Amino acid sequence: MRIVSGKYKGRRITAPKKLPIRPTTDMAKESLFNILNNQYYFEDISVLDLFSGSGNISYEFASRGTEQITAVDMNFGCIKFINETTESFEMSISTIKSDVFKFLEKTKQQHTIIFADPPYDFPIEEFAKIPQLVFQNSLLETDGLLIVEHSKYTDLSHLDHYSHSKSYGGNMFSFFK
Repeated sequence: MRIVSGKYKGRRITAPKKLPIRPTTDMAKESLFNILNNQYYFEDISVLDLFSGSGNISYEFASRGTEQITAVDMNFGCIKFINETTESFEMSISTIKSDVFKFLEKTKQQHTIIFADPPYDFPIEEFAKIPQLVFQNSLLETDGLLIVEHSKYTDLSHLDHYSHSKSYGGNMFSFFK
């Protein structure tokens, strides 16, 4: 995986093979960030990266100037890898080792963008919990956005606060406002 744009553009990041991850493809990531670039000044936002895995999305935000980034994953190896990468690139990414759903139930901090990339094989009920907890606990700032990455075979359009989806190959991003 590589960083698509910003201060660290072109830098390759190689995660250990043993990590349970499925990084967002460079094409899908670039398309997503083109959309976000038209809506936000990256230096002015705060980001919550859920099911952060390798930290791929967090690194992209950091490279584009975002300084308030929190990455949440329950896998110790993923958190360790993000911390090591963050330190070597001198990025400002805070990590939290936690079950995402427990974290969403307890946190009170609001964010401009919440990005969630749960396992593609999640049951639809698990996908539904993400926007439910985010909106129930008022975790988005005014004009904030929840983005859930999922397989093109998963339909989230029936969920509350759903806005629209964008498809990139086998990846889909569903947007919630």
